[in-house]
Amino acid sequence: MASTSSSRILLLTFLLVLFQQAQISNSLTCSSQKFNKNQLYKQCTDLPQLKSYLHWTYDSTNSSLDIAFIAPPDKPDGWVAWAINPTSTGMAGSQTLAAYKRSDGSMTVKTYDVKSYNEVVQGKIGFQVSNMEAEYVDGVIKMYASIVLPESYGKVVNHVWQVGASLKNENGDLNVHGFSSDNKKSYGKLDLMSGSSGGGGGGGGGGGSTSPPGGSGSATSGGGISSKQRKANIHGILNAVSWGMMFPIGAFAARYLRVFQSADPAWFYIHVFCQLSGYVLGVAGWATGLQLGKQAQGYGNTLHRNIGITLFTFATLQIFALLLRPRKDHKLRFYWNIYHHGLGYGVLVLGIINVFKGLNLLQPLKVWKTSYIIFLCVLAGIVLVLEVLTWVVVLKRKSDKNHKGGYNGATAL
Repeated sequence: MASTSSSRILLLTFLLVLFQQAQISNSLTCSSQKFNKNQLYKQCTDLPQLKSYLHWTYDSTNSSLDIAFIAPPDKPDGWVAWAINPTSTGMAGSQTLAAYKRSDGSMTVKTYDVKSYNEVVQGKIGFQVSNMEAEYVDGVIKMYASIVLPESYGKVVNHVWQVGASLKNENGDLNVHGFSSDNKKSYGKLDLMSGSSGGGGGGGGGGGSTSPPGGSGSATSGGGISSKQRKANIHGILNAVSWGMMFPIGAFAARYLRVFQSADPAWFYIHVFCQLSGYVLGVAGWATGLQLGKQAQGYGNTLHRNIGITLFTFATLQIFALLLRPRKDHKLRFYWNIYHHGLGYGVLVLGIINVFKGLNLLQPLKVWKTSYIIFLCVLAGIVLVLEVLTWVVVLKRKSDKNHKGGYNGATAL
């Protein structure tokens, strides 16, 4: 009874942590962000530097672009900037929008032509801009604008983003931004149609600064991966670790360790820890998969998705089985064992199958699939040895029981 109470407390604690982590995870992605005026944008991306996000809607028929750029300034009286560079990938040449707070507390957005690292001209830029406004909410500046791009810009543009700590004066001249690694890498290429955004790989830095960043300032193409690809990678890692590793380890701990008296009740807590940890990670991976399904058709796969939904359902029923577990001598314990073991092996098999389905979709470096196959082979080898060993122990105990007139030990598998 003590172990049952402890396991129930442990389960409730894990579920509380899961809920809190889900809340935090959702707040850190562009897809969960809301706007006070309920603006809606077709695309969004979690930019890889400066805790920044970009939302936009692009109409290719007239090259119009509505954007919302979100970032925290270095200090409350600082500024944030987003720019398109029609000539190169760094700061020099960028056509910049910057938002900041006036001395009276109101927000404003102004445009800057960054001709070079030492020449930032406030005023007209190389494309039409309207509906410029900004708001300051919970330490974050949200900047909005409607843009009409020249047809020569095309559908893939170089974009730059930056944040700073202060202004030079009331006229809106910007003081130099920081020179951290993130400041130097805050540029890349933005595909206005597909939504992919590559981060910078060093060199030139942001829009609106009056001096060059720490890099060379040469036109280097942006590297990195898109927000969707990054989410797909996180989704794959979470599910491989949870369904593909933690659940099998937890299941085999319960099957084999409980045979040994010295491992009681340690085997139970190992089993519960692995299954609950796997469930928390699995739900996080499942939620990430749902987001991917909404945002990117390229990652969609009906069979993979359906197996994932089935896994989540089975695992949730399996976790709550811990709360429903009757005593060993209860008449319903036999049926509970069928329910618990059946769902457990179902999760085990479906989890491994879906990991391989996911690997085939993501197509990562071959080393990842090879590493997972090696893990399964090692686990299978250990299981084979333990299967033989535990049956030897169980049969020996049965024999001793027959000879000694009874033995109160572990039951058969």
